[in-house]
Amino acid sequence: MMLLMNKSTTLTTILATLSVSARDRELTDSAWAARAGLRKETLSRLRRRQSCDFRTLTALAEVVGSEIGALPGRPPDSSEDGHFPAKLDRDYEERLARLCASRNLDSTTWAANGPRFFMAGLATMLASAPGFDRRALLALAERLHPGASETEVFHAWLARTPVSPTRFFSLLDAEAPRAS
Repeated sequence: MMLLMNKSTTLTTILATLSVSARDRELTDSAWAARAGLRKETLSRLRRRQSCDFRTLTALAEVVGSEIGALPGRPPDSSEDGHFPAKLDRDYEERLARLCASRNLDSTTWAANGPRFFMAGLATMLASAPGFDRRALLALAERLHPGASETEVFHAWLARTPVSPTRFFSLLDAEAPRAS
């Protein structure tokens, strides 16, 4: 798994994602830290910090089969409430379609591409498309914004989203051959 970061990705978010992978591999913090060449206390202190050495993060990621990388660009500015992008231009819409067509379900990658509520709604909308893993997409939506897959919440998302579902699914259909 590749963990992609942008300028606003926090160390807490990265460590939380890596911790889930460590638990999936049945690693305790002690075992995880030791395999990364760190003391358990170092890992514990990292969880309270805002920054750390990139080599330390890379070592922790490698132990759980992940890589750390940087995303080009940055997510768009958001609406006043922080739930939606301030604007949805053609380039951004095409980037979102590429992300969806890639079938990448990494919540860190999705969160790096826009406001979490907006991205959760996009995942919920995509869950209704034929050929996509409905359960996995609804789980992704819940990781991005708890409650996003509930009918009332999705209806509220549909009422405010700048995405036209019809247009977006057409873009997605055009992107699908390139994603294969």
